[in-house]
Order: sequence, then C-alpha cells, then structure tokens
Amino acid sequence: MNYRVGQDEIVTLKHALDSMRAEDLKKLASLTGESIPSRKDDVAAVIVKHLAGAGLHTVWESLDELQRAAVAEAVHSPSSMFEAGAFRAKYGHDPDWGSARPSGHGGKPSALCLFFYQHAVPADLKARLLKFVPVPRETTMVALDRLPPVYPRPFKIWNAKQKTRETGTEDVLLAVHETERAAQRDLLSILRLVDTGKVAVGDSTRRPSAATINAITAVLDRGDYYPVVPVKSKWEDENAGPIRAFAWPMLIQAGGLAQLSGTRLELTKAGRKALSEPAAGTIRTLWRKWMGTTILDELARIECVKGQTGKGKRGLTAVSGRRETIAEGLAKCPPGGWIAMDEFLRFMQATGRFFEVARDAWGLYIGEQQYGSLGYDGNERVLNDRYLFALLLEYAATLGLIDVALIPPAEARPDYGDLWGTDDLPFFSRYDGLMYFRLTPLGAYCLGVDGNYQPAPLEVRPVLRLLANLEIAATGPDLEQSDRMALDAYATPVSEFVWRLEPGKLLAAIEAGRKMEEIREFLAARSGAALPDTIARLLDDVAERTTKIVDRGLARLIECADPALAALIANDRRTRKYCMAAGERHLVVQASSEAGFRKALREAGYLLGNRQETD
Repeated sequence: MNYRVGQDEIVTLKHALDSMRAEDLKKLASLTGESIPSRKDDVAAVIVKHLAGAGLHTVWESLDELQRAAVAEAVHSPSSMFEAGAFRAKYGHDPDWGSARPSGHGGKPSALCLFFYQHAVPADLKARLLKFVPVPRETTMVALDRLPPVYPRPFKIWNAKQKTRETGTEDVLLAVHETERAAQRDLLSILRLVDTGKVAVGDSTRRPSAATINAITAVLDRGDYYPVVPVKSKWEDENAGPIRAFAWPMLIQAGGLAQLSGTRLELTKAGRKALSEPAAGTIRTLWRKWMGTTILDELARIECVKGQTGKGKRGLTAVSGRRETIAEGLAKCPPGGWIAMDEFLRFMQATGRFFEVARDAWGLYIGEQQYGSLGYDGNERVLNDRYLFALLLEYAATLGLIDVALIPPAEARPDYGDLWGTDDLPFFSRYDGLMYFRLTPLGAYCLGVDGNYQPAPLEVRPVLRLLANLEIAATGPDLEQSDRMALDAYATPVSEFVWRLEPGKLLAAIEAGRKMEEIREFLAARSGAALPDTIARLLDDVAERTTKIVDRGLARLIECADPALAALIANDRRTRKYCMAAGERHLVVQASSEAGFRKALREAGYLLGNRQETD
C-alpha cells in the first residue's frame, strides 16, 4: 500500500485500491475466488465487482463474530478507523486479519481486509454497510458488589542459587477509605484551620509547607491515607508522603475559598460563606473549578519524572483536557459498585477516552535523559496511567467523589520495571497502591450524573450492642476497620471490643465536623436496633449544648486609654453599631465590621493605632 495517502483521502473503494501495491492487491483479489488478471487496474476491478451490490453483504456474512465486530466498530464511529487498542480492550482479542496487517499489506489477508484500507473503511463502503451492519454492543464496566479482603500483589525474586527469577503473588490486606462523609467534615476543618492562620503556602508554588502538612493531617478525619513508616535505609524509603493533606490547600485556593496573605492563607468572602453552607454544594464547586485550574499539574506530584520544569514542559498537554476525559469516564461508573483500577483503565481505552499527558515525552525522563527518556515506545502508558491515579486518589477521593481501597504503594504495580533508571524506586508514584474505587452519591452529584444530592444511607449491619450503661460492645471479631475508627472518633475505648459514650468525647467529635444525626444513624445501623433511652438522652443533651454557644467569627480587641473613652466610643452614634464593650477599657469589633469601625472612628475624631505603635 502507498502509505503517503492519508485516511481522509480514502473517499471511495476504487481510490483505496488504486493506492495499493500490485503485489498486495493481487493477494486481496485472491479472496474473491476469481482468476486474477495481470494488469493492476483489472485486478482492482475484480475486487470492486466482488463487493458490488449484494456481494458486500455476502462477504460480511462470511466473517466470524469478532471480525464483524471490527467492521461494526469502524462503520459506526465518526472516524471510520479501526482502533486496535480500543478494540482489544473491549473484546479481549484482535480480529483475524490473516497473516497480513489490516488492509492486506505484507502477508496473506483474511476476508476482513476487504473492508479496511489504511486501517479505515472507505466512505462509499461505509455508506452501504450502515444499511445492514448493526450497532456494536455497548462497552460495559465490570463492578463488584463486595471487595475481596486481600489483594494478590505480584512479586519477583531473584534466586541467586538457581540463577532464575521467581514470580508469584502475596496477599496484602486492602484498606478501605469511605470518603463521602469524611470529605464534608474535612472541608469545614480545613476552613477553620485557615481561619486561625495556621495554613502557610509557598508564594510562587502555592504548595503547603511541611508544618502545614502536619497541622492539616492532625485535623483530617482518620488522618491521611498512609501513616509514616520507618525508613529502611536512605536508598529505600517506602513512605508515600502526604496526599489528602497536600490536596486540601490546593483545592481551596483553586476554588476561591482562600487566598494568600503574606505567607499564609486567609479565607475569602466565599470561604467564610462556605462555613455555614451545606458542604456538598461547596465540594461540587471545588471539583468543577479544579477541572480548569492551572495552579498545579498533577503530574508534578510524580517526582520520579524529571524534566517537567525544563524542556519536557513544552511537550505537556493542557491539564483541563486530561481531567475532563477522566471525569467523563468516572461519570459512566455504576454507583455503589467497586471498580478495579485495571478494569477502569480498560474501559477508558475501550470507549475511546484517550488522553495524553505529553504530546512529546522525549524531554521527560527517569534518572538520566539520554537513557531514561519517556519518549520511547510504550513508556507513555505508564505516564498516562499514573496521572489518572493521581487525579483520582489525591483530588476525587479527597473531595469524597469516590471511596477507595488501597494497599501500600511499594511494589504494588511492577509495570514500570522495564523502564531505565527505575531499579531503585520502591514505587513509581505515591498513588500506585490504588486498587479499587467506588463512585459515591456525592461523586454522582458533582459529576452531573444526579441533579440532587442525597447521601447514601448507612448499611444496616448488626455488629454492635448498645448497653444502657452507655457502653458499646462489639458482638464479634468481624468489626470492620472503618467502624472501629468511627467509634474511636466519638467514644472512649474501654477495651479492645468495648467503647463508652461520654459528653466530652462527643463534643470533641462534633467540633471536628461530625454531626449528631450522623452519630445516631451510625449507632442505629450498626446495632440494628433502637437506641437505649440512656444513650438517646445523652445524645439529645449533647446536641442541645452545641446550639447554646455560637461562633460568630474572628474579632479584633481594641484597647482604649481609659474607661471614659471606651464608654464614649461604645455609645457614640457613629461607632456603636460596629463595636461592643468588653470590660472597662476594651472594645470588641467583628472582623467583618472593622472597615466600618475605622471610618466611623475617624469621623468621631480618633484613629485606631497599630499594635506596635502603642506597645
């Protein structure tokens, strides 16, 4: 075939045949069963005649099921192309091309090659095929109702004695993180932390400092995904590092809830408003704004990939396009079903949801650019997959769009082992341990699958017994890790399987972002029975106490020279609506009223001095 001809030029079958080499044309003509003429034009005429009229349908009928699927996929696609990767991902196998490439080039073709030329169906053939070729079956995604307790992690061990590489799998426990409710609590906790001035970020990078990471981790519901583990040696550090604690400051900046003031973040007007609004709506806004933000390219968090700020940066694609493609795939996930990451990657490819992290990856590399360049064939797959993992685990899961099931990232995915310079890497990215995820109702809401948000009710699973003495006892050893962590958040452990409800612990849990309705729902769902009167009364009493004192936001304490001046300002018609007395010589001004107070104070003939001037 003449490969100088572009696919958009193949308008007719005759044009396609004219572009083929005579040798390949004769091989294709042999499929008709007719005698083959010597002249090239006559050979092409034999094929055209064979596919004319009802002949096209007859040849179609001779194809096997997989070959027909190949024709159907191309005929019913806008491009008319045979996409080998997508087809293999959807059907599990390649169709039978004979010993030739698609379109009969290079070997003995099968009948399927009569339909494809330069991997595409000519336009005139396509128009005729559309009349009888059925629409291909829809690509489906396999989901699990329940997760397996362990993940079979593959391993390779070098047997020095036998000088062979042994392979196998070892079972690793899956850690399940249910994020929907946790994300809504975390949002409020992070905003409150910002309001206290404890979130510092870099002036140019906008990334949180190490101290900020620690402060955020301390207020996150159940902490970050991976606890810190002892470092085996300076060459073998298996710590994944912060994920959720890193994501939150980036998300609230991109979402306009916080802005840089000096070296620290401060809440914007929208951020203060978010403190009193339903968290689900705010989270949806954060996700949508993250789709278009340029504050961070998630690829930058995959630190082993070098060159991102140098020559490799010019070859990177726009982040918004990658994110939107992945979000489209997420929106197709069946809500409530657990999806294996490999299955999601297969679905993305099978449905043609392709994205590239880099148009030209030669400037990106591992270790050393000459030998470790990611521009070599096949390397882009690892790069694209890890980008997808990063977006899902660090941002979609942090916002509560997906629940996740993880194993430690070290050796979780050995698919990068053939890349030059990776021998000493315990993992390619901190996200390698993401094995399964599940779309939450909050995720369906944020992705536009559902127009309204309705939290999923807790599964009724009687694994706890609620006692009249305010104790909670596990009824067996099958208490899940997530249930145990929930109990630890608002009840005091008495023994390994017993907790006690106490007002102080309940108040601390509510202050951390949990709602009393959530606690009641959890206890009812996990006990499968009505709450004992003593527990119900305790919860009612604690809930009432949470409404008696209300946080009205930050305020400024103003000191006056003497009690008479304080009384004058507190009662002056111009200033009194902005302040209130606090003792004999002090006034309190809410942060939202500070500008008005300063102006009114000047009108009254005074000026509010700076603290350093009056000390």
